[in-house]
Amino acid sequence: MNYNAPQSNYQPPISVGDWIITLIVTSIPFIGFIMLIVWAVDKNTPESKANYAKAALIVYAIAVVLTFLFISLVGFSFFSSGHRASDFGFS
Repeated sequence: MNYNAPQSNYQPPISVGDWIITLIVTSIPFIGFIMLIVWAVDKNTPESKANYAKAALIVYAIAVVLTFLFISLVGFSFFSSGHRASDFGFS
């Protein structure tokens, strides 16, 4: 027996049905985000699903940062223009 043989890390591929369920779960607003975190850190999650979850979380983080920067830029330009909120119909 060869005890120094490399261990096989073979994982069966995730089925199309499992991917459909994954996409449906991730489309649920708050629960989908929590499930992405669970799949990204759980050791029992298949590697391809864990990589998908990590990539989705990175994309979400980038979207949040860009949204914050855009809103900050628009707000800054609004207030630096010298106008008051009441000029635009806001109380």
